[in-house]
Amino acid sequence: MKKPSKTFLKFGIVIYFTSFFLQSCAEKKIIEADILIENGTVYNGTSNNPSKNSIAIKDDTIIYIGDKEGVEIIASKVIDATGFIVSPGFIDPHTHADRDLNKKETSHNKPFLFQGVTTVVVGNDGNSFFPLDTFKTLYKTQGIGTNVIPMVGHGTVRKLVMGKSDEKATKEEIEKMQYVVQEEIKSGAFGLSTGLFYAPGSYSNTEEVVALAKTAAENNGIYDTHLRDESSYTVGLLSAIQEAIQIGREAKIPVHISHIKCLGVDVWNKSEAIVAMIEEARKEGLDITANQYPYDASATGLLAAVIPRWAESGGKDSLFIRYENPELTDKILTGIKKNLARRGGAEKLLIVKSDNEEFIGKNVLELSKMMSVAPEVAVMKILKSGYIRVASFNMTKEDIHTFMKQDWVVTGSDGNTGHPRKYGSFPRKFHKYVTQEKIIDTAQFINNSTSKTAEIFKLEKRGKLEEGYYADIIIFDPKSFKDKADYTDAFQLSEGLVYSFVNGKPTIENGTYNNELNGRVLEKQPPQ
Repeated sequence: MKKPSKTFLKFGIVIYFTSFFLQSCAEKKIIEADILIENGTVYNGTSNNPSKNSIAIKDDTIIYIGDKEGVEIIASKVIDATGFIVSPGFIDPHTHADRDLNKKETSHNKPFLFQGVTTVVVGNDGNSFFPLDTFKTLYKTQGIGTNVIPMVGHGTVRKLVMGKSDEKATKEEIEKMQYVVQEEIKSGAFGLSTGLFYAPGSYSNTEEVVALAKTAAENNGIYDTHLRDESSYTVGLLSAIQEAIQIGREAKIPVHISHIKCLGVDVWNKSEAIVAMIEEARKEGLDITANQYPYDASATGLLAAVIPRWAESGGKDSLFIRYENPELTDKILTGIKKNLARRGGAEKLLIVKSDNEEFIGKNVLELSKMMSVAPEVAVMKILKSGYIRVASFNMTKEDIHTFMKQDWVVTGSDGNTGHPRKYGSFPRKFHKYVTQEKIIDTAQFINNSTSKTAEIFKLEKRGKLEEGYYADIIIFDPKSFKDKADYTDAFQLSEGLVYSFVNGKPTIENGTYNNELNGRVLEKQPPQ
């Protein structure tokens, strides 16, 4: 028998492998994408363990996530995430970012973007910009760097209806407030926020808040609250927690407690009792959650921190009129002295924002010595200069750790000018409490910064790395992801974020902001 020629054999081999290749291609699913992320350590926002899945993005959506077995992905841009963590973008449930988003020059929201935050909640502490429609139009026209979830503020609504009065609301006034809340939720607010510690919210009673919370509940909204008392100013911390639970129970609404803490020496080590109260309410079927920032200092206005509420009724001008009244001067100073003690003393209040630059970086005790007056008198002199913001060092690490470990406590920043939390909360939590102190692990940190927050605010198709979900995705280096802002310089961007995608579009690339405004005003889910 004649042997086949070498040419024939070569031709046969070519035919065989060509056929094999074509068959392999035919069996593989071809996916065309804009972006392919591969080789990273992927935390999907819900799992306790990471994967090595590849992620494909088309337009604003995740169109594939998996191990690429039987799949060929053709992408315009391929990102090798070797050595990096890939995660859903963080969702910050409590910010004051609207003050930056409202201005073109700061609408990029970089302090939050560089923390890995792709979505911010605004209108917190009972203070929202009104009317919402105006600001939604502004954001869409001007562009914003992150997604936005708006809330309607109880204090804002109360001021519209009642001014700065400390009177209890009448039935007619409550009905007017309910109407405003209803209209703002129709315009897109996700729910009602309160600042019951601050005037004018502090002048309301529980019945008023329940009535407005019911309006939010009827519109599938949530109730977000700065508690009436985080210390021992008025009703006390535990009673304030109980009030929040009562509002949730009576209004039949999910309750989210903002920046949960035990503020000041009078309530240190109350965290376990608070956890027990909330766990009991959750067993009852109430939807109670909270957020926390990872710092031992809070921040607020000096006036709010130490001035008795009755003394500021009607506004700051009214406070100074009362202070000039000899019959009220000592009463005001006594109230300030007590409130300074609650905060741990005048030395615990650090001035971080002031029109008078000489005040910044000094505490109230230091300023009182410079002025040669008692600290309570110094407070009134300092307030005369204009708005003063303070960092108040008044929490213990034991309470911080206890709250952080709870499954129902998510990460938040309460990001506001002058406190490093605006620039560093999420990276600080990862670097300090995951990497260094190991209070929680990476999966809990990510899950409680993404999917669980999305569930609280009833976000549709966000907070997870899942096919069909919006592509809000971050890539960060676990070795260098940390905060740089501190109390001496609170305006330092965090480091270690490599990429950020907002609605599928790159916003940070190779650690650099690309000047793109890819954020959206998010839409609330309609009632089921």
